[in-house]
Amino acid sequence: MNKLKSGLLFFAALFLSGVLKSQTLEEGKKFLYYERHQSATEAFQKLVAADPNNLDAVYWLGQVMILSDDKPDLPGAKALYQKTLMNNSNSALLLAGMGHVELLEGKTQDARARFETALSISQSKNAAVLNAIGFANVNADKGDADYAVEKLKLATTLKNMKDPDVWANLGDAYKKLLQGGPAQTAYETALELVPTYARSSFRIGKIYQSQGRTQEEIYLRYYNDAIAKDTKYAPVYENLYQYYYLTDVNRSAEYLEKYLANADNDPKDCYYRASMKYAQGLFADCIKSSEDCLKGENPYPNLYGLIAYAYDRLGDSVNAKTQFETYFQKQKPEKIGATDWQTYAKILLKFPGNDSIAGLNIDKAAALDSTEKGKVDILKVMSSYYDGQKKYKEAADWYNKIVSVKKDVRKTDLYNAGYNYFRSGEYISSINVFNIYTQKFADDAFGYYMIGKANWAIDSTLEQALANPAFEKTIQVGLTDSIKYKNQLIGSYKYFVVYSVYKKRQGSGPELLR
Repeated sequence: MNKLKSGLLFFAALFLSGVLKSQTLEEGKKFLYYERHQSATEAFQKLVAADPNNLDAVYWLGQVMILSDDKPDLPGAKALYQKTLMNNSNSALLLAGMGHVELLEGKTQDARARFETALSISQSKNAAVLNAIGFANVNADKGDADYAVEKLKLATTLKNMKDPDVWANLGDAYKKLLQGGPAQTAYETALELVPTYARSSFRIGKIYQSQGRTQEEIYLRYYNDAIAKDTKYAPVYENLYQYYYLTDVNRSAEYLEKYLANADNDPKDCYYRASMKYAQGLFADCIKSSEDCLKGENPYPNLYGLIAYAYDRLGDSVNAKTQFETYFQKQKPEKIGATDWQTYAKILLKFPGNDSIAGLNIDKAAALDSTEKGKVDILKVMSSYYDGQKKYKEAADWYNKIVSVKKDVRKTDLYNAGYNYFRSGEYISSINVFNIYTQKFADDAFGYYMIGKANWAIDSTLEQALANPAFEKTIQVGLTDSIKYKNQLIGSYKYFVVYSVYKKRQGSGPELLR
């Protein structure tokens, strides 16, 4: 009797252990569905700690390490999969996970070999393996979306396949192929399986949002559908918080609170709330909230920058300068953006004697900006400053930088650089710029005229007749529109009158125009 009782207790313990593991695994997957990566990590780590050969848990733990928004750990996921595969070399699921890692590393051929091995082992009849392969190819930039569609469609044909995640991943694969119609159909099929599957409604909304604000009524309806289906689905709140940030900051603030209420706790939460105060124009409140956040453990470095921006908006340049300097000390260099360096440079220009340092920061900002317009706008900070200070040589140098980054250089760009060099006495530099002007705008007399004036300044005694060719060309081109180029023609003729007098004094007749 005691042996029977002992045996029953043993099997009961095994059963309960299995149920507990199953619940925890599903719990972790649910956290991942909600994009609560910290909670998902903790759930899967407990399972792996209890049983390092719990292959499902190992696979999903590796996935969380890959997908983590804040700190993706690809090397960690790779090491985890490799270690577990040493004792479980025929695990099709882990081979699919390893293929995912290799895709993210850019090793597309190695990844494909892993996937094909996983398919061979599972005989292409395991929905979880097919889903893992499909998702990997959707998630990785170098993944093959057509291959993902093929494997995910195969998974949907398997008997008793009722996992909405497969259909949602199929929708994502079609979306990657820019096939919105099939993507929406796949998402809708997932909803037929599980009507509360908010991820699908959210994904359909994203399809319409990608088409622009003309589809606003449609995509907002789908976002509201997602919320109605599952009020805990944090990604939709995060999307709406970002969506309204620039158009309706108060509404954005409401969605931010809903997002934070349904997401994992994070040191950045305090920053998000403080930054919302900034967006609402409550700069003093923003500073106070940020300073309160800094009292906690491991404060988010962006808080220092946020305080700096708030002081700048309040017109307190002294505190803004100090806070920016603290921010640059606390923040990782790769996290400091073009706007940070540009704003700091503008603040430095308010303090005499800091223009050289400001210029170095403007150069950093321009180097970080990926667009031509962005680079030009940044460089204009220094050119305009020096123009206002009547430091023409420095202004010309910065205008010349603008010329160097523009693909389609305009007359005004070249004029600003060339004319500022001219009035600063940098005549050779001025000639170099106006030579470019005449090459690009050969039918405009102004470029030749400025080359003539610069050469006249260099050859002020007229001994070398350096300016003659340029002024002759000015007259030739200027006569095509004597009204437009009236001033340049008068200036050119005046030069030749002076030159003629000079030649007479040298004992020879005037040199007539050729």
